[in-house]
Parts: sequence; C-alpha cells; structure tokens
Amino acid sequence: MRLIGYLADEAAARTVGDYLYARGIENQIEFHKPEGWALWVNDEDKIAEAASLLEAFRQNPVDPKYRSEGKRAAELREKHEKGEAAYRKKVHDRRQLFRPLTAYGFGPLTFVLIAISVGVAIFSRLGTAHEPIMSLFMTDYTVEGNFLRWNPTLPEIRHGEVWRLLTPIFIHFGPLHIVFNMLWLMDLGSMIEGRQGWIRLALLVLVIGVASNLAQFYYGGPSFGGMSGVVYGLFGYIWMRAKFDPGSGLYLHSATVTMMMIWFVACFTPLLPNMANAAHAGGLVLGVAWGWLSSLRHR
Repeated sequence: MRLIGYLADEAAARTVGDYLYARGIENQIEFHKPEGWALWVNDEDKIAEAASLLEAFRQNPVDPKYRSEGKRAAELREKHEKGEAAYRKKVHDRRQLFRPLTAYGFGPLTFVLIAISVGVAIFSRLGTAHEPIMSLFMTDYTVEGNFLRWNPTLPEIRHGEVWRLLTPIFIHFGPLHIVFNMLWLMDLGSMIEGRQGWIRLALLVLVIGVASNLAQFYYGGPSFGGMSGVVYGLFGYIWMRAKFDPGSGLYLHSATVTMMMIWFVACFTPLLPNMANAAHAGGLVLGVAWGWLSSLRHR
C-alpha cells in the first residue's frame, strides 16, 4: 500500500476514491494533519495509473464522469460486502484474531516469532538452563571456572547445523529482557508486516538476525541471545523509510527515535553491563543501510 497524494477536501477525496474503486483500483483515504486527506492505493502495480487519474481529477474536478462512476462504485462495494459477509460465515477471518492489538494489526509472522521466543524462554527457565537449549547457541561451549571455552571456527554450523546462525535471537535472559524485546518486536514487526507483507519482514529478520549474531559472536563469544539486534535493525529500516519514503506507510514518532538512540548509547556504559552491543550496532547499521537503499527507487 502506497500514498499517491493529498486532497484538502474530504468530499473530493471520497469522489476520487470511488472513481478509482470503480476502475478496479482498491484504495483507502485517511485524514493527516496538516496535509489533508491522504489517498492510499493497495496494489503497488497500479500506483502509476492511480497517480495519473488523481492528477486528471485535479485538472477538472467537475467532470460529470466522477459522479457517474461514484454511483457504480457504491454498487460494486455493496456487492463486495455481501460476498465478504458470506465468506465470513464459512471461514474465521485471521484479521479478527490479529488486528485488534495494534493500529495496523498484529502480524501472523510477528506472532509466530514472539511465540517461539516465549516457548524457548519457558523451556530454558528464562535462560538460566543452558543445556536444554545449547543447540540454539552459535556454537557449543563449556564453562571452566570464570572462563568460557569454545571453538571459534563454528564446527557445528560447518557440519550442517545452519539454524544456529539465526536461533540465538530466540534466547532471552530474564523477564525484562524478553518483555521489552517482544513489545518492540510486536510494534515494529507488525508495522512492516501490515504495510509491506510478511515476506519482507521474514527477509529482514533472517538477514539482520544472522548478521547481528555473527557480529556479537566474533565480538564477545557464543554466550549471548536476544531479539534486540533484530529490533534495532527493524527500527533502523523503518526510520530511514519513514524519513526518505513517506509513501511507504512506515513511520516513527520523533520521541521513539530519541528513546531508542538514548538506550543504544546507554548500553555501552557501565550502567548497563553485559549487553549485546555488537548485535545492537550491527543490526542498527544494517537496518539503516537497508532502509535508505530501498527508499531510493521510491523518491
């Protein structure tokens, strides 16, 4: 879903919305201060056509065709609503389960990631029992006194246990660790999934998760875990897309950006020891770069 423009008058925005709908272009309108009424088009393949039709309306808003097409749009919507009602009687719409939790819905993939993290936390007694989840760490390690011993060449991964590159993101140590990470994941992950689809979110989590895990492993060893590297990557991605591609539908309040960056810096101080700072930094840098580069084609 992408933004194609604004109209100051609600009636004009609804007229254009009806006209687009009658021509097979599904859309939504929302009021945004101070720009006015925003027009969103659901299908990315029809962005150019919709933008052209919006410009034509601006040139001649009193053309009678808009009134006639508006009537047809009402008939089409009524027919569509009847079909949807019949469908809902047969199948429980997944959105009824996921949507109420956030303004843009609670994405199914986001829900699955949270469920896995909570399951691992329960199984490992919030990270206090390492043995049951040793196969989720980057590599096996042993504790000898105050020291950890491990093989830096990642022999398990080289012999086929490739899931270890990603699975440390599901390990959490303590209730606050998992609660805060899951709250951020629910918000940021659902936003991306709701606006750009679950495939985009899956790709972001996979690439950022692996990259941030490798950064933390080579910086501080294998005894780490948490979704925070991915969270900072998603934050960086949304931050750049919101800044350079407002039509993406992704956005962050300035207070959120400030809070995340203050926390990022605070984690490097003695006030917050034993933080996965390399994962935070790696995820943030990759997310910022990804968001900025992907915004180039939409400017």
